[in-house]
Amino acid sequence: MIEIKNLTKQYKSGHPIFADFTKNVKQGRAVGVVGPNGSGKTTFLRILSVNSFPTEGTVKYKNIDIHKEPAEYLKNVGLVHDEETLPDHLTASELLEWILRNRNSWDSSSIKKIEDIFDKLSLDARNEQIGTFSTGMKKKTQIAAALITTPELLIMDEPLRGLDKETRVVVMDLLETVKSQNTTIFMSSHYVSDENALFDEMIQFPL
Repeated sequence: MIEIKNLTKQYKSGHPIFADFTKNVKQGRAVGVVGPNGSGKTTFLRILSVNSFPTEGTVKYKNIDIHKEPAEYLKNVGLVHDEETLPDHLTASELLEWILRNRNSWDSSSIKKIEDIFDKLSLDARNEQIGTFSTGMKKKTQIAAALITTPELLIMDEPLRGLDKETRVVVMDLLETVKSQNTTIFMSSHYVSDENALFDEMIQFPL
């Protein structure tokens, strides 16, 4: 389902961040991306989310070269970036509505679907502008935005950072649910000891 072939990323002359990495991941698998800060985890996930391009090699999703056909690929992807970059002028509910409409997934059940996911994440300020949110509230909004379309692929960089323990448990339960629905997950996190039950395999950085 995800075919990574001879992947290399190098920003300047000298030692690359990683080189000649090859891996295939089947649909419905959860992959933990682990390693110390600065080891290449975020760079790798940015390549998978088409926020960065490889120096060499390819990443294919269902035979789509994701860097040649990013729009087609991203229709199937939910993303949580390492930074809480969200449109400040929208409310959290408006953001999720925009995502559903943009994916042609808006229907009569959508309002309830939005309310339900915010209820699970205990985001009471869903109708306030995102620009007024704390870091934890923005992270909850990111997670809701990534999950609202029930994507085939989730790419999550430190999704639990800034969340309290109770919310982390809720998020892990949500990820278990989407995995049971055959969603593939790539996720980095410093809470590895809490999450090993979710992961089927690990990618250890540096590669």
